[in-house]
Formats: sequence, C-alpha cells, structure tokens
Amino acid sequence: MWFKQLSIYPLNKENLPELETLVDKLVEAEFKPCMGLDWDSIGFASPVSFSPEMVFPAQNIWRIALKKEEKVLPAAVVRDILEEKINEIREAEGRNVGRKEKMELKETITDDLLPRAFTKSSKTEAMIDTQRGLLLINQANANRAEMLLTKLRDALGGLEAKLPRTQQSPGSLMTEWLLNGTAAGHFELDSDCELKGLGDAAPVVRISHQDLTAEEVVNLVKNGKVVTQLGLCWQDRVRFVLTQDFTLKRIQFLDMIQEEAAGQGDDMQSVTFASQILMAEALGDLLAELVHHLGGWLPE
Repeated sequence: MWFKQLSIYPLNKENLPELETLVDKLVEAEFKPCMGLDWDSIGFASPVSFSPEMVFPAQNIWRIALKKEEKVLPAAVVRDILEEKINEIREAEGRNVGRKEKMELKETITDDLLPRAFTKSSKTEAMIDTQRGLLLINQANANRAEMLLTKLRDALGGLEAKLPRTQQSPGSLMTEWLLNGTAAGHFELDSDCELKGLGDAAPVVRISHQDLTAEEVVNLVKNGKVVTQLGLCWQDRVRFVLTQDFTLKRIQFLDMIQEEAAGQGDDMQSVTFASQILMAEALGDLLAELVHHLGGWLPE
C-alpha cells in the first residue's frame, strides 16, 4: 500500500489521457500468463486486491500496476538431463557427442521442460498525479522503472514524460548539506549516508546510524569525497534516502500519516483510498520543496 522507493518522471499535465481512456488502454494491454514456450509475460494488472479494475483512482491520483511473470528453469536440471542424454548416446551408439549436437540437445530439453516450469511473478506499482504532473513509480531500479514507463507509453500510444533533471545535481546539494552540517527548509539530516571519492575505482564509504554532523563524517567531505546517498527526514512525516540519481529509497511514512489514513474507515477500500491521497500529497509536497532547493527543473 505504502511506497517503499521511488523513481520520478515529470509529465506534461496538459496532455494526459482521460481516466476512461487510460482504463481502456490498460485493459487492451492486460497481463496474460506465460504460455507454452514463452519465457516471460508482462502486462498491466489491477493495482489493488479488492477490485479487478485496471486503475484505482483516488481524486486526482491514479494508481496502476505492471505485472511480470517469468518461467523458472534451473540450469542444473537442464544440465543433469543433458548429461543423461549424452551418456545414453555414448552407450547406444559408441560415439562422442560434439558441441553442435550438445547445443541442439540442450535446446530440445529446454523446449520440453519449459511448458512445465515453475513461474514467479512480480508487480510494480505507480501513481499518476494528474494535478502535479508526476509519474511516481514504486521502484528505485532504473531498468524496472523504465520498463513500466515504456509499457505505459506503448499502451497509450505515447506519453510526455522526462527524466528528473534539475539545475543543481542531487549529489552536489547533498554534499553541500552534509558539509554544512544541516539541511535546508523542512528537511533534516537523518543518520545514514554514502560517500565516494573521485574516479571510477574510488572506494565507497557507507555510514549507518551515526551522527552525520560528527567531525569524522564532515572531514570525509572536506577531504574530497562526494555524497551519493543521504538519509533525510521531511517535516517529521517522511523518512527516506535520497540518491545522486534523484531516486528515493527506504521510504518510511511516519506514524502521523499512517494514523491519519487508518482513521478514514474500517474497510480496505476506504483505507487504501485515503492512504493513496495522503501518500501522493506528502511525496508531491516533499518533491516540490526538494526541486526548489535544487534550483528547479531543467528546461527541455
């Protein structure tokens, strides 16, 4: 229900689809299970457990989900069966099996096992904030976030989304805040950070559960290291780790927000509805202030 990580894509809010159009397009791109010789399958699915609808709207916040299913075929199983087949040929025909024939046997074995293989599935959720013009994906891994964005673009026939590029880089701002021993505005330094020296082979220093204003921590920055991840707290409402790529990790919505959501009703739908609004509002306001400290978005 509550996002734990975040990739951010600013949208052109003047050119977003209508809710009904989004629903129809996602139904057309709906997830279908892996069949036959397919290794995987990917498509949109219901983002909530209590409804089959492809979009869960809460005021101006639309939640969607991309589901992926993959076949699991352990290499050791294929290898063991292949070895048995090779031994059978040696004993029956008295000859060795060449590399090309081994590859053909391996492909045949794989094709035979694939329809009976186990599957594993995963789901990536996202929210479209139509008022602020943001696509918020519950994923900090760039490839997985981009997969959802790509599939959404494909389903809609296009979507004006861009990478979150700002006037000042997040790494520069985080380094500045750590060097000053304080963050700006409604942000406060938390107790975790990651620093790296210059150069590709430079060592990485990870600090956890420590006072980030301590002299030994600040000296790392003074000696040339830059901050690549920084733990922050915003308005005593959200804790998170900001990265140099402008993703958020280890997001925690603190008790104030969660209690407010829980007080909106007893059933799952009411709580999810309230949580979605409160979560999007908190993230939207947090990001707006953070972008302000970063000098604003870079123009296209």
